[in-house]
Amino acid sequence: MPQVRAPLRGVQAQRLNLRLFPYTPAMPMGLKRYQNFGDLHFVTFSCYQREAYLRSPAARSLFETSLEKMRLRYGFFVAGYVVMPEHVHLLLSEPPEEPLAMALKSIKVSVAKQSQERPFWQPRYYDFNVYTERKRIEKLKYMHRNPVKRGLVERPEDWQWSSFRHYMTGESGTVEIESWWTATRREKQKDPG
Repeated sequence: MPQVRAPLRGVQAQRLNLRLFPYTPAMPMGLKRYQNFGDLHFVTFSCYQREAYLRSPAARSLFETSLEKMRLRYGFFVAGYVVMPEHVHLLLSEPPEEPLAMALKSIKVSVAKQSQERPFWQPRYYDFNVYTERKRIEKLKYMHRNPVKRGLVERPEDWQWSSFRHYMTGESGTVEIESWWTATRREKQKDPG
């Protein structure tokens, strides 16, 4: 009589999966996403196999333009971002009508369609709910220090493709950042007197 084996679970299943599919994404298979709580989301996604497809200023600017177009289309707000040569960090709200995943997919598709590299992005993305002011500041600092830590610039304000300069000076860039500066600007537009 043939022996029936119980299905593999946990670590055994992960090891087997890694042997059979050595190029699986680093994201866990059972990743849970917590949305509709009104939290900000710290999102990270990478270029395919961590290739530096965003290494050129033109490619990073293309990403910023796509991010702003999708921000307007889906109605989410951006609290911060940084575009690195091979990955992106975003701190953003959930869109009011569509799932966050749909907005992120649209950003990725927009960039990929305008680029020559195929495939452009790794599938999936990392998402961390930011539910306190302390965590929001922590994630902004992490993002803004990323180019310095990587040795791309000496100071965060020297990296053009992030929200740091906006927070430092109120400077408006390609992507509208939801901040005290932006709120003040809106108030002045409402009441010019």
